Amino acid sequence: MEKRNRFLLSFSAALLSIISLYSFACANDGQGNDIPKLLVPGARISDLAPCSKCHAYRPVDNNKRKLELFHTDIVLKHAGERQWCYDCHEGDKLRLRGGEAIDLGKSYELCGQCHGTIFRDWKGGIHGKRTGRWDGEKLYRLCVSCHDPHQPAFKPLAPMGPPVQPQDIKSSKG
Repeated sequence: MEKRNRFLLSFSAALLSIISLYSFACANDGQGNDIPKLLVPGARISDLAPCSKCHAYRPVDNNKRKLELFHTDIVLKHAGERQWCYDCHEGDKLRLRGGEAIDLGKSYELCGQCHGTIFRDWKGGIHGKRTGRWDGEKLYRLCVSCHDPHQPAFKPLAPMGPPVQPQDIKSSKG
């Protein structure tokens, strides 16, 4: 019975922590937006994606194809065969499904259009990395801080060996 009570107490404390994190981490601007107040700033757009330096002088080519001249390092493995560069990119901005252009720093809006449950969990502090105070300001990482937007699935990791058994730990005292 004592083990069950400890579990229930731990579970209740964890649930309250999640609810507290959500209410502290999010701000409602009166328009139903509950985006976390603080986001880790990214690189300047000119450093991160100076797209318009080349694309301002090139016609838009929406035909899906293998990229052979530029961007050959990008392999698009996101949403199968359904996606293409211009589904998300527009000059130095990102393009939402409705056509609205947004800054790269608001990439969570683009990701959240298709990944709604994960977006909800990110806003609530359940998904993604954040640092800061439990009762104060927090810094939230953007989706692209952990996920490659062109290949968002994590690569499989090789399992590590078993932990060292206590009797096999060698003392540094000799």
